[in-house]
Parts: sequence; structure tokens; C-alpha cells
Amino acid sequence: MDKVFYNKSSQDSLGWSPSWFDCEYNDEELIAAVRKWQKKNNLTVDGLIGPSTYRRIWTEREAEISNYVPYSPEESEAQCLQKDKFIVHNGEFIKIDWNRVILWDEEDGLEAADNSYYSYAGKPDRKPTMFVNHWDVCLSAESCAQVLAQRGISVHFCIDNDGTIYQLLDTQHGAWHAGNGRANHKSIGVEISNAYYPKYQDWYVKNGFGERPMQDGAWVHGCKLDPFTDFYPRQKRALKALWEAIHRGVGIPLEVPTKDGKLVTGVCSKSAKAEFKGFVNHYNLTKRKIDCAGLDILDMINDVKEKTED
Repeated sequence: MDKVFYNKSSQDSLGWSPSWFDCEYNDEELIAAVRKWQKKNNLTVDGLIGPSTYRRIWTEREAEISNYVPYSPEESEAQCLQKDKFIVHNGEFIKIDWNRVILWDEEDGLEAADNSYYSYAGKPDRKPTMFVNHWDVCLSAESCAQVLAQRGISVHFCIDNDGTIYQLLDTQHGAWHAGNGRANHKSIGVEISNAYYPKYQDWYVKNGFGERPMQDGAWVHGCKLDPFTDFYPRQKRALKALWEAIHRGVGIPLEVPTKDGKLVTGVCSKSAKAEFKGFVNHYNLTKRKIDCAGLDILDMINDVKEKTED
């Protein structure tokens, strides 16, 4: 058996890289490193990255993912972590142009509860094709994570009031956030912190976030909503940075549901069937949801397109 060829085929189908074994290339040196790692972990020592070896190292990396954040050899790890931030898809790091990102295993990180998502650990890339925006109707990302855990559901990202992006789950997994199984399997989700009801404005001011903008005149499913609290500008900037990273690293197209050139502010049939490829609001999936009404994702996605074209 040509072990180099086997590992190359495994790498292409599963998405790992030689760096997972502290190697630069797929060669005899990698085979030796894999054999050493297999022996250490009581696996069959053959130098081949088959399903068992891949699942084991994928799970190991997931548990302590921040230990594997890439950094330049010319810089200390601390220097690079201060400068560069990353999100994670299928065990690989995607650079994001945002300076406040916290992964699930880091200090102060938030993590999805066990048994609250479809696990794709150690499996081929699930290749998500849709990204769903939600608001959490909570006061903070931390409280959102607690509510999700209590309900036995999950999401990949939370954006807090100060614009911090928390990644709770590798986007390889299928989070339970979109309301139906097919959409969960095909999508990535974010909860953006916003308590929605104007009565909470005093809480935001008291806790140092400042008064939220108000959304007045938003329409969804053909109905005009009463005034409600809007997202902070910093949250919208964080969201666009997250979209850009997801587009570049995962391949989700920079498209949103439109009709006659205007944003669809109700259910989009292709989105509801998880056939749409792009970025949607939760209300595009079902009439039971109104989030994120008033969020002009068409205008925002055009901003991201302009940036990626520069």
C-alpha cells in the first residue's frame, strides 16, 4: 500500500492537514509522526490516517482547540493571538477581521451543551450552504447560552452587546437553531444579543453598554411591528466580519433572499426548504419567527461584497 497516497486521499476527503501532526508535508515524515501519535493513543500503529485515527485526533483538537491556533514563527504565540483572531470550521482555522473573538475552550468562552446538536466529529466536511441570523431576546451572550442549554438546543455563534463574537461549536457540527432538521443540517447560526423590549434600555445603560438604537417601522410577514430595541452598530460590524470569514472559509455565497431587487421580509420558500445558498434571517424560514426584523441584510451583504472585491 502506498501510505503517502492513502493519506493524501484521506486529507482530500476529510479535510485534515499534516500540521495536525506537526508536519509540513504529506510524506514519510508524516507517516512516522502518525505512527508515533497512534502508539501514544493506543491505536493500530500503521501510519495511516483512517477513520479511527481521524476521529480521535479531531476530537482531541476540538476539546482544546485554542491550543492549535496558528501563529507566525517570527512572533510569540501571545503576540499573534493578540493580533490575529480565528473561527473554526472542521478543525481548521479561518482568520476573521475582528479583534474580539473567543473560542469555546478559552477562558470566558461559551460552549454548546452536550447532546444539543448533530455531531459530525471525524466525518467529511458537511459543507453548510446557509447562514441564519437570530436575535436572542436575552440580555447577554452568556444568558443566551444558558437559555439554549436549558432548552436542549444550540447555535454556533453568539455576538454580545460589546461586539464580542463567541464561537460555541465547531461549524462542522449541525447546531439545533433553525427549527427543522434539514435546515439545521445545512446551516450555520448566530444569536445576536438583543432583549428586544424597550423596557430593558435602563439595564443596558446601567451596565455600561449605552442606550440601544430603536427600530421603528420594521415590517415582517406583511405586518408592521411595534418599536423595539435594535442592534448596536458594533454588533452589526461584528456580524459583517463574521459573514465575510464564513464566506471566505466555508464558501457560503454572499447572497440574501430578494424579490424584484428588494429584501424578502417574510418566508422564502427556498430558505424554508434549506435549498437557498446564502445568508438569511430566521423569519425567512418560518412565519413563527420575526427575527431579525429590521436588519437590512441586503445592504450589509453588499458592504461585505465590496470589501471582498477590494
